[in-house]
Amino acid sequence: MTRVNLDDPTLFVNRELSLLEFNRRVLHQSMEESFPLLERLRFVCIVSSNLDEFFEIRVAGLKQQLAYGSTRSGPDGMSPREQLDAIAKASKGLIDQQYDILNNELTPLLRDQGIFFLRREEWTDEQSAWIRQYFVDELSPILDPIGLDPAHPFPRLLNKILNFIVSLEGEDAFGRPLGMAVVQAPRSLPRVIQLPPQVSIHPYDFVFLSSIIHRHVTELFQGMKVTACHQFRVTRDSDLFLNEEEMSDLRESITSELSSRRFSDAVRLEIADGCPDHLVEFLREQFDLEPTDVYRCSGPVNLARLSQIPSLVNRQDLKFESFKPQIPSVLSEADGDIFRVIRERDVLLHHPFQSFSPVVDFLKQAARDPDVVSIRQTLYRTGEDSTVVPVLIDAAQREKEVLVVIELRARFDEAENIELANELNEAGVQVVYGMVGFKTHAKIALVIRREGKHLRRYAHLGTGNYHPQTTRLYTDFGLLTCDPMITADVQSVFRQLTSMGHPGTLTKVLQSPFVIGRTFLELIEQEISNVQDGGEGRIIAKCNALEQPDMIRAFYRASQAGVKVDLIIRGVCCLRPGITGVSENITVRSIVGRFLEHSRVFYFHNNGKPKVYLASADLMERNLSQRVETSFPIEDPSLHARVIRDGLETYLQDNYKAWSMAADGTYHLETPGDESPLSAQQRLLEQHQ
Repeated sequence: MTRVNLDDPTLFVNRELSLLEFNRRVLHQSMEESFPLLERLRFVCIVSSNLDEFFEIRVAGLKQQLAYGSTRSGPDGMSPREQLDAIAKASKGLIDQQYDILNNELTPLLRDQGIFFLRREEWTDEQSAWIRQYFVDELSPILDPIGLDPAHPFPRLLNKILNFIVSLEGEDAFGRPLGMAVVQAPRSLPRVIQLPPQVSIHPYDFVFLSSIIHRHVTELFQGMKVTACHQFRVTRDSDLFLNEEEMSDLRESITSELSSRRFSDAVRLEIADGCPDHLVEFLREQFDLEPTDVYRCSGPVNLARLSQIPSLVNRQDLKFESFKPQIPSVLSEADGDIFRVIRERDVLLHHPFQSFSPVVDFLKQAARDPDVVSIRQTLYRTGEDSTVVPVLIDAAQREKEVLVVIELRARFDEAENIELANELNEAGVQVVYGMVGFKTHAKIALVIRREGKHLRRYAHLGTGNYHPQTTRLYTDFGLLTCDPMITADVQSVFRQLTSMGHPGTLTKVLQSPFVIGRTFLELIEQEISNVQDGGEGRIIAKCNALEQPDMIRAFYRASQAGVKVDLIIRGVCCLRPGITGVSENITVRSIVGRFLEHSRVFYFHNNGKPKVYLASADLMERNLSQRVETSFPIEDPSLHARVIRDGLETYLQDNYKAWSMAADGTYHLETPGDESPLSAQQRLLEQHQ
C-alpha cells in the first residue's frame, strides 16, 4: 500500500470554515417543522450570537496575523488571507440564508399565530400616536445625535451597539451646512417594544426600536431635512491581550484590558441592505475595513436581540414542552445524607436529563456539616443567578476553610468573574486566579470531612460548568465520588493551582497541560497495536471539537491499521473521514438538537476490557496544552455501562438529529429511511421522565 503523508494539508479541514459549517447546522434547526415555532426563532438568534463571537475572536485573530505580515498557515495550509476570503464568502451565504428564513418562513408563521413584527407602514393612527409618545418619553431624552464636521469628527462607536447613519440637507443652528450625522442607540434600550393592549390589534404586536427611530429621526434634527437614515453596527476585536512579562496583577491587567476592548479595531460592518453605496463606503473607510468586511442585512442588524421574544409571548404551545430533571433514586431516598450515599457508591449525573441540584445539595450539606473542614472549588462560568456561590459564601461564614479557583479570563465573562472574586473575597473565601498563561477550565470540587480519627475526601468532577442555566440547556456528565485515589488526585490538582508546584504523579485523574493528550495518544496507539496483534480495535470519542493535529494524525493511523473509529463531534472537526487509505474506518457525526451537546466522553476497546473517560477538555490544542483540564475514568461497572449506552451508543444510533460528515467537510442530515426515527436527546428525555 502506498504510504500516505499524514502532514498533507488536504487531509485537514480549516477550523474556521468548519465552525461556520456548524452554524449552518444550527440554523437548519430553525427550519425544523417538528420544533415549536418560538424555539425555531431562538435558533436564528443563537446563530447571530455565535457569529458575533466568531468575528470578535476568530476573524479578529486572522486580521491581526495579516496586519503583522504573517503568512503562516495551519495544518490545512490556508494562509490568513485565504481564510479571510473564504470566511467572507461562506458567512455571507449563511447570513443571507438566516434573514431569508426569518423574513420568508418564520415571520409569516408567527403572524399566523398572532405574533406580529409591525412595519412602519402597518401602524394604525392609534399605534403611531402611542409610538410617538414612547419616542418623546423614553427615547428622545437619551438619544444624542452627533453631527459630523471638523469640530465633531466621526465618533468612537462601541462594539456591537446599534447606530444610524443619517444624511441631511440644510444648515445647522449656526448657519453651517451639515451633510451627515450619527445617532447611537444605547445598549440599555430594548431592541423590540411590545405595544400595549389598548393599541394592539393582534394578541402580540411588536415594533423594532430601529423602526421607531427611523420614523422620528427628523425630530432630532430640528430645521433640517433628513434625506436618509440607515441602521448599522460595527463588530470589534474582543480578544484580550495580556503581556505576561510585564504583568504584576492579573485582575488589574484584565480590568484595564476590558475598558479598551470596547473600542478596539473593527472587524465587521453590518448595515441595512437599502443603504446607498456612498454611505456604505463612507462608513467602511471610517472603520478602516475592506469591502469584504461589509455585511448587508435585510432586517435588524442584530438578530440576537430577538431572543427576548419567546419570554414576552405567553404561548407554551409554541415552546418546547417543559420537563422536570430527574433526581436519581439513590439520592432522593438518601434522607438528606448525601455523604452516606457517596460512601456506598459513586453517583453519576447526566444533565439536563438529571437534575444538577444534587451537586448543589452536596455543597450545601458540606457548608452546614460541622465535620466538614474544607471546601475547594473551581469556577469558570457561574451565571448571574448562581446557586453555588451563595453556598460557598455560607460555608466561609460558618468558618469553613473555603478555597475557590476563579478563571478571570473566561471569555466574555471576565467582568462578571472579577466581581465574583471580589464578592467571595469580602465573604472570607480564599480566592486564587489559576495559572497565568493557562486558563483553568477543569470542573472540580473537593470536600474534606473528618470522620472519626481520619479525614475523608469527597469530590465532584464534571464535563460542564457550575452554571445553573447551562445545566438545563447543555448535555453534561458529573461524578460524585469518594474514591481515595481520585479524590487524592483532585486535591493534588488544587494544590498545584495554588502553590504552582508540581502536582506529582496522579493515579487516576489525567490533567492537562501535562498528560491528557499524551495518555489519549498512547491509548490510540494501544488500539493500533491490538489490531496488529490480531485483536479488535475500537475507539469512540464524543466532544465539542477536534482540531489538534497530532490527535487527528493518530486517528488516521488507527484507521489505516483497521481500528474502527466513531467520532461524535458537535462543532469544529478538522479531520476528514472516508478517505481511502487514510480514514475509511472513521465516521464523524454531529448531533444538533434541543440541547447543546457539551459532554466529553472517550471510549477505548482495550482488548475487551474497555476504558471510559469523561473530561472537561475537547481535542483541541488549547485544551490539551494551554489549559488546566481534568479527565477521569468511570470504573464502577454499572456506571461504566451506562456512560457507554447513554453517552455514546444512543448517539451513534440517532437517525433523526444526526449529521454525517463527508470527506469534503460538508454534512448531510441522517434520515430514518425504513427504520423508526430515533433522536438521542428525545430518547434520554423519555428515559428519565
